[in-house]
Amino acid sequence: MKLSWKTLLLWSLPIIIISFFVWQGFLAPTINENDNNVANSRMTYGRFLEYLDMGWVKKVDLYDNGHTAIVEAIGPELGNRIQKIRVELPNSAPELINKLKKSNVDLNAHPQKNTVAIWSFLGNLLFPLLLITSLIFIFRRSSNSNGGPGQAMSFGKSKATFQMEAKTGVIFDDVAGIDEAKEEFEEIVTFLKKPEYFTSVGAKIPKGVLLIGSPGTGKTLLAKAIAGEANVPFFSISGSEFVEMFVGVGASRVRDLFKKAKENAPCIVFIDEIDAVGRQRGTGIGGGNDEREQTLNQLLTEMDGFEGNTGIIVVAATNRADILDSALLRPGRFDRQVTVSIPDFKGRLSILKVHARNKKVDENISLNIIAKRTPGFSGADLANLLNEAAILTARRRKNYITLKEIDDAIDRIVAGMEGTPLIDSKSKRLIAYHEVGHAIVGTLLKDHDNVQKVTLIPRGQARGLTWFTPSEDQNLISRSQIKARIMGALGGRAAEEIVFGNAEITTGASNDLQQVTSMARQMVTRFGMSNIGPLSLENTDSNPFLGRSMAGNNDYSDEISIKIDKQIQDIIQECHYKTLEIIKNNRVIIDKLVDTLIEKETIDGSEFRQIVQLYTNIPEKHST
Repeated sequence: MKLSWKTLLLWSLPIIIISFFVWQGFLAPTINENDNNVANSRMTYGRFLEYLDMGWVKKVDLYDNGHTAIVEAIGPELGNRIQKIRVELPNSAPELINKLKKSNVDLNAHPQKNTVAIWSFLGNLLFPLLLITSLIFIFRRSSNSNGGPGQAMSFGKSKATFQMEAKTGVIFDDVAGIDEAKEEFEEIVTFLKKPEYFTSVGAKIPKGVLLIGSPGTGKTLLAKAIAGEANVPFFSISGSEFVEMFVGVGASRVRDLFKKAKENAPCIVFIDEIDAVGRQRGTGIGGGNDEREQTLNQLLTEMDGFEGNTGIIVVAATNRADILDSALLRPGRFDRQVTVSIPDFKGRLSILKVHARNKKVDENISLNIIAKRTPGFSGADLANLLNEAAILTARRRKNYITLKEIDDAIDRIVAGMEGTPLIDSKSKRLIAYHEVGHAIVGTLLKDHDNVQKVTLIPRGQARGLTWFTPSEDQNLISRSQIKARIMGALGGRAAEEIVFGNAEITTGASNDLQQVTSMARQMVTRFGMSNIGPLSLENTDSNPFLGRSMAGNNDYSDEISIKIDKQIQDIIQECHYKTLEIIKNNRVIIDKLVDTLIEKETIDGSEFRQIVQLYTNIPEKHST
């Protein structure tokens, strides 16, 4: 007979209530106040002794093991009528009995009813009953939830979520911006549905596909789309769910997972964040983690061991492919490694179209403009962008998302929440000159990106901001472009120096100087854009494990290190000198722009360029 948890609860509830009352003493045998043998009035023990000395006490009945007495007394104070009075006797009064006998008082002792033993028995029986009931409840619940009893102690069982036909609500039409990766998985789905197309020419489907990409690029979304399209059994689990504190548990879970998968082949097994269990073995000081390494060894064996796993396709996702064990990446295990990159312009446009389906967007908004304004955004960033814009629209009581909400959402995601506007003061004017310095240098340099807008409205930690629209998908950046970016970053500090003098330089350029130093160092040590020569002096593939990186970080001599520092200093000084010249030669334009910026607090890129065009010629930019 199967007992539901509701039935067990109903069985346990009366026992719990009874035990509670027993513990509180509510059901213990006591004198009933309404009994005829019990007095309604009470008397103190001292007063009772006085009555006894005066001879007024006629009869005494003892109850509760001699702790309570019902006294029948008569006297002037009682109206010369016999009355029953209740007296609480002290624990130790041996002389009382002798005194009652000497006074010829009718003494009678009433033994306590033998009900305490019954309630004591029930109380002692309560705990075993509750224990047995709880165990039944646990085992019945585990049996109903996972198909077998003993789940409470089955550490080695797989925690993978299993679905015969996964209804994830995501199909390939919902995946955009990663067409190459999607084609790989469409091929796998085709093999699962119509394997004869491939087997007829001797082709074998890959045993494993590893998705590699930055966070938010759509790796897990692709897995959901595979589950929604394939119509085959689908197992999904996180890499961290294999690892436990007990050695051997993770390996047992791997065996159990693949055992279930073989019983339901052909099927798909999806392991998210596989780097949690697939890290390189034997790394770090003093060896590695035995539990994790045993789990990885079992995973390697199940994927391509002696027996094999025919009909099981393992799909895994990670953003840390550099730390995965090499045995995991070889052909026969993960045959294909699919890189899911940050989407380009066309990809961002496709993603925006997908996420705009259920949003009320103004007809006048062009998704092309949004896609151009968001280079470097991942799919998750774009989804968050439209959601933030929708939240702002609802907050402002509008019916449709406009370009204003889109712009504010981008600013909020990139720079933070909008702060309180600055009051008109010397500080506000200094910030205005700083931001205009960035913008004017970027506008007058041919190789710099176009200005998108300049604002004095604080966001996050920044008191003012200058936005640039980066060129589309700059996979290759020239030396002149890097120098232009260095000069643009130095524009704010240069404006402070020219307008206010060296004594009034502020800390506002601290972040700019960090970016400048980083770009100059990369020119020298990574890109070979210095007088040292075309040398790469920094290893970009640094080992993430402490034990393997303690031999030394520098791959060059102290002499080269001195030259590197000198070259970085020369590049920054050259760019700083040219930036100061641009600020000096365009002081009139800068003053005009600062007055306009203080008045409006925000100037967009087109208006900024129109003002500059009135005083000087703007060089033609590279196509963006």
